[in-house]
Amino acid sequence: MPTNAATLKHTDGSNVRVLVVDDESNLTELLSMALRYEGWDIKSAGTGSSAVRVAKEFKPDTVVLDMMLPDFDGMEVLRRLRDDDPTLPVLFLTARDAVEDRIAGLTAGGDDYVTKPFSLEEVVARVRALLRRSVQLTQESSSTLVVGDLSLDEDSHEVVRDGTEISLTATEFELLRFMMRNPKRVLSKTQILDRVWHYDFGGQANVVELYISYLRKKIDAGRSPMIHTMRGAGYVLKPAA
Repeated sequence: MPTNAATLKHTDGSNVRVLVVDDESNLTELLSMALRYEGWDIKSAGTGSSAVRVAKEFKPDTVVLDMMLPDFDGMEVLRRLRDDDPTLPVLFLTARDAVEDRIAGLTAGGDDYVTKPFSLEEVVARVRALLRRSVQLTQESSSTLVVGDLSLDEDSHEVVRDGTEISLTATEFELLRFMMRNPKRVLSKTQILDRVWHYDFGGQANVVELYISYLRKKIDAGRSPMIHTMRGAGYVLKPAA
């Protein structure tokens, strides 16, 4: 579970920008969600050519880059990205664990690599390390998340809605924090399982339904609802109407 209460920001207060490049859409979605959970702006691409195009417009602070792409490989993408930004830090993702492949990626100019399969927490930790080394950043000190009349303090674990304090278990707190970090965004059961319970694809989807019902009883009971079910898609938290 995420433990950092502070969010890395640029010294001017703007958000960190990360580009995720992988042709596996499910993996790209989960990586993007994990990185967005850190408070960063995320763009994604599924091919090398689209990655280069998006990077020109998005101007990322770092890139998470798969070595194997359908049009050209990660090292060629890196070369083209570095033509525009010679110091752009890049974390390679590779399904191959041969030593020569790791050496090739780092020799080509990659700053770090992670071998598939990997944990999302490991990728996030390595991206944070790259950012700290290469980008002038500060830590946002505020630890309070606010959505409508609901607030959550990540340090004290206090949750308040409309002036009333709400007591949550540790798991309920993590689930609510994840939803409040992604307000108005539909979160699938798979995404919730991965971020709150750290299960791989699939897993015990019914545990999500159970904890959503627990949260609703505490957050929405007797009030205008904030937690909504999007049939066939997942759940969304948004300010009460």
